[in-house]
Amino acid sequence: MGFMEVVKGLPRGPLDLILHSPGGDGDAARQIMGYLRSEGFDDIRAIVPVAAMSAATMMALSCDEILMGNHSQLGPIDPQFTLVTPDGPRFAAAQAILDQFEQAKLELASTPAALNAWLPILRSYAPGLLSQCVTAQQLAEEMVATAMASHMFKNLDAVGAKAKAEAVAAWFNDHKTHGSHGRPLPLVDVQAQGLRVVPLEADRELQDKVLSAWHGVQHSLTGVAVSKLIENHVGSAWILQSQTGVIMLGPQQGAAGAQPAAPRPAAPARAPSGSRQQRRHPGH
Repeated sequence: MGFMEVVKGLPRGPLDLILHSPGGDGDAARQIMGYLRSEGFDDIRAIVPVAAMSAATMMALSCDEILMGNHSQLGPIDPQFTLVTPDGPRFAAAQAILDQFEQAKLELASTPAALNAWLPILRSYAPGLLSQCVTAQQLAEEMVATAMASHMFKNLDAVGAKAKAEAVAAWFNDHKTHGSHGRPLPLVDVQAQGLRVVPLEADRELQDKVLSAWHGVQHSLTGVAVSKLIENHVGSAWILQSQTGVIMLGPQQGAAGAQPAAPRPAAPARAPSGSRQQRRHPGH
């Protein structure tokens, strides 16, 4: 709803999407990016001032280009599951669950007496869990691979784009390589995968405006009772307050019209670099 509110009335074409998020639902990431593409935004640039992790990484990979600072980071996209145990919920990567089940089979085949040690773990494996783990891994890779082939690697031929996108998606989804779902993947690691990634420090004016916008949002979210704020460059906003619900602001209302819970952050301007500025309308 927030994205739909702030997209309404914007000129279609290129779009800058500032992402700072610990992640969330991969299906939500797919829906948001699908919505933006269906609305006619054919050139989307993800700007990551600090961190776009997990599902937010999936969104960044689904864009046409990514801007990252030297200290910015993406993260692995391997699916995570919550397991209900007698001691409370436990969180585990889908691949870790599959690997542990294989380990249990091997140990119990050779040492049946180890069953008592394995039972508390195996009891937390609900019916269908292993199948869900495999399916979730496949869906995560499929989403970003399909999007990258169409956008991030659109300059390659169809066969090359598909192969490159699948290889990159598999790398981001590889729990055995990264070891932790929260592992930071900095600019140099992302560039090494052959993605279209531009250092934010390459344009100091743009970097200053992006960080000003990001800091404004952070102060808004931590200083007042606001849990979500989605806003475009012309002042339309969708603000979720923890106590009073949703406030929707239009570009004509301003702060006084609806008494928003947070000060309005500054919006980033376009990069002054030649080729990109020429094919973009300022302020999208």
